[in-house]
Amino acid sequence: MKASDLVRCCLPCEQHTEHAEDDVPSGQRTEPPYRVIAAEIRSRIVSGELRPGDPVPSIRAIAQRWGVAIATATRASALLRDDGLVEARVGSGTVVSARTGPARSVRSGTGTDGHEAEAFDQELHRRRILRAAVDLADTDGLQALTMRRLAAELGLGPMSLYRYVSGKEELLAQMTDLVFGDLDLPEEGPGGWRARLELVARGQWRLCRRHPWLSRVVSFTRPVLVPHMMATTEWTLRALEGLDLPMDIRLQETLTLHALVVTIALSKADEAQAERNTGMTLDRWSDSQRSRRRELLESGSFPLLSAFTDDTAPDLDLLFEYGLARHLDGFAAFLATRNLDSEPT
Repeated sequence: MKASDLVRCCLPCEQHTEHAEDDVPSGQRTEPPYRVIAAEIRSRIVSGELRPGDPVPSIRAIAQRWGVAIATATRASALLRDDGLVEARVGSGTVVSARTGPARSVRSGTGTDGHEAEAFDQELHRRRILRAAVDLADTDGLQALTMRRLAAELGLGPMSLYRYVSGKEELLAQMTDLVFGDLDLPEEGPGGWRARLELVARGQWRLCRRHPWLSRVVSFTRPVLVPHMMATTEWTLRALEGLDLPMDIRLQETLTLHALVVTIALSKADEAQAERNTGMTLDRWSDSQRSRRRELLESGSFPLLSAFTDDTAPDLDLLFEYGLARHLDGFAAFLATRNLDSEPT
């Protein structure tokens, strides 16, 4: 039996894996499929079977070979990328990262610097810790993310984490940097300032939907100073080049756009926490309020509100898109006013 066949046999059924982990003590949990797949590919890289520059299975190839969904294959590929083991290369697809070379050569006795291997291993461990922290915060919220809980999830002693982060504040900062690294913004971006601002705002919205805790970590008065988040700010500032705007206005627009995303995302984070606390979905909660809502609307005190007959919960995606469109309309009007004021009389 091939190794891949053995792994496939050991994979839990996907429809039960993602949430079944929460019902099992951490020491007895079955690894989810994407981690099993990533572990096999990782072992081939570390052993030297796959060398720097060698192609690794694509997302589609992973899905076909291991018989999993595209979403699971994507998570496996992302885990390898976050560990620094693979990278995307134009014309070659996903390949083994060149950074894996020094560590592997030292293990095989041909390396020149043991410190390089140690540094590489440290970076791998750090990324695994951060990815586990992100997964924990995504699933159980920031309240559940403690150094002790994270260490237990990783099967480590709590004090061992302090080799990589000084405490929870630094952990959150590095988690933020990690997830903002997933925001893949093109070097140039689409043509026109509006298309570029829509691109970066929607990218940030997707990040906040994927990681509800993110909106609680972002601060405008005490910002998280991490490279990937700062690169997003830099990209947005550059998107406003050519509009003849002073840098302070470009910065205000960049922050305002980000604030729009975060403000609506906070409602998403609040709802996720409320569901965890009560065990009640938003639709179920809305149903439970139907009689009280009807009583108030039929009182005659709210004739305009009573015109709405839809009892479903608000769609935050639609709210975000509406807010983004209206904000950019206002910014366009602001630019038009500046152009008129600058014309000679």
